[in-house]
Amino acid sequence: MDQSTQANAEQAFAHLAAGNQRRRVSFGFAERRAALRALSETITAREAEIIEALSADFAKPEAEIRLTEILPVQSEISHTLRHLKRWMRVRRVFPTRAMLGTKARIIPEPKGTALIIAPWNYPVGLSLGPLVSALAAGCAVVLKPSELAPASAAVIADIVGEALPEDLVRVVQGGVEVSTQLLEQPFDHIFFTGSPRVGKIVMAAAAKHLASVTLELGGKSPVIVGPGADLKKAAKMIAWGKFANAGQTCIAPDHVFVAKQIEAPFLAELKAAIAKMYGKTEEAQHASRDLARIINPDHFARLTEMIAEAEAEGARPLTGGASKPESRYIAPTVMMGTDPSMKLEQEEIFGPVLPVIPFTDPDEVLARIEAGPKPLALYIFERDRSLIDRLRRASTSGAVGINIALAHYLHPNLPFGGIGNSGLGAAHGHYGFLAFSHERAVLENRFAPLGMLMPPYRGARIAKLAQRFLR
Repeated sequence: MDQSTQANAEQAFAHLAAGNQRRRVSFGFAERRAALRALSETITAREAEIIEALSADFAKPEAEIRLTEILPVQSEISHTLRHLKRWMRVRRVFPTRAMLGTKARIIPEPKGTALIIAPWNYPVGLSLGPLVSALAAGCAVVLKPSELAPASAAVIADIVGEALPEDLVRVVQGGVEVSTQLLEQPFDHIFFTGSPRVGKIVMAAAAKHLASVTLELGGKSPVIVGPGADLKKAAKMIAWGKFANAGQTCIAPDHVFVAKQIEAPFLAELKAAIAKMYGKTEEAQHASRDLARIINPDHFARLTEMIAEAEAEGARPLTGGASKPESRYIAPTVMMGTDPSMKLEQEEIFGPVLPVIPFTDPDEVLARIEAGPKPLALYIFERDRSLIDRLRRASTSGAVGINIALAHYLHPNLPFGGIGNSGLGAAHGHYGFLAFSHERAVLENRFAPLGMLMPPYRGARIAKLAQRFLR
C-alpha cells in the first residue's frame, strides 16, 4: 500500500468525522437546502464539461448524458428540496395502552460520516445522486468516483470542490487500492454501487465496524414477452432499454423470454426498432452518434469472447455481432440459439448483446428465473392482466417494469434497490434520505404509572392484571 494513498484515505475520513457532533447542531434545514442548491447550480454551470468528460470516457451521446446523467441528479435535487422539510420533521408517535402517560417521538438524525463508492457506467449520476441523499440527511461524505472513467471523475471532483466545503464533502480519486484503504476506515454508512462480487467485499469490510450499508448491485434482469404483448411497443422499449449506454446499465434487459407463438413477429419488430434507432447497416451503426462505446479494452474483450463462445457452440446473431477493437465498438447484437451452459446466459452481460429465448410454458420461465440469483429488475410485456399478475406474484426482483423498461429508476417516489444478490437497501427520494438517516426514538415520561410494576412485586397479581389490560 502506497503510504500517500493510506494517508489520503485516513485524512479524508478523519477530517470529516471530527465535525460530526458540531454538524448535528449546525447543519440544519437551511444549510442542507443551501448545499443542495449550490450543487445544482454548479452542475448546470458545468454541463458542457460533464458532456465532454463522458464523451471522452466512452463516447456517450450528448442526449443520453443529459437524460441519464444530468436529469436524474437535477430531478433528485428538485424533489428533495420540495420535500426535505417534511422528511426532517419530528414525528409524534401515539402511545399504546402500556405506554399511557408517556410522550414518544421519532427524530431523523444523520448517521454521521458516509462513504459513497460510485461505478463507471453512469459516473456522474451514480456519484452525485447518492450524494444528494446524504446531504439531505445531514451527513458528511467521502466520495470515491470510478477510476475507469477518469475524465468524469475529474469533473466530479471539480463540481464538488466548487459547490461544497471540504469539511462537508471530499472527493478521493484512485484505483482499487484507494477503495480498499477507504473501506478500512470506520465510516457510519457505506453506499456502494457495483457488482455483487465487490458488494460482498464491501459488506465484509463494513461488518468490521458494524457500519450500515446500501448496496446497489446488478445481475441478470430478465424480460418476459407474453403472447398478448403489443409487439411494436415492446420491441421499441426493450431495444432502448438494452442498447442505451451500449448495454452498460445495471437494470438493462439482460435476456428476453418470448412466447413461441409470437417469436417471429417480435423478432421482426425488434430488428426494425434497432435499425430505426442506430441504423440499418453495420456501417451506419458504427457511424451512429447515438451508440456509446465499451468502457475499456478489458470489458470489450470479455464481451467479444462471450459472443465468440456462444457462436462456437451453435448460437447465431439475428442482427449485429460485429465489433471493432480500436474504437471499442460492438454492434447492437441479438443472439438466438443460446443455452444455459453459455456465459451469455450465466453471467451478467453488461453490454449490447441480447439473447432471445423462446418459451411455451410460463411456469418453466418462472422456474428458471427463480432458480438463479434474485434480479435487480424484471420486465413483463403483456396486455393480459391475469398473466401479468401471475408472473409478478410468482417471481422475486428488486423492481418490476410492466410494459416499460429502465424508467422506474427515474421515479423519485419509488424505492430503487435490489434484493439478495442484486442489492441491499434502497435509494432515491425519501428512501435515499432514510438510508443515510438514523430514526432516533425518544420516549419521555409524563405521568406513566410504571412504579406500580417495579419490585418488590408482592406476588404476580399486578403483573397478571397488566398482562390482561395493557396488551
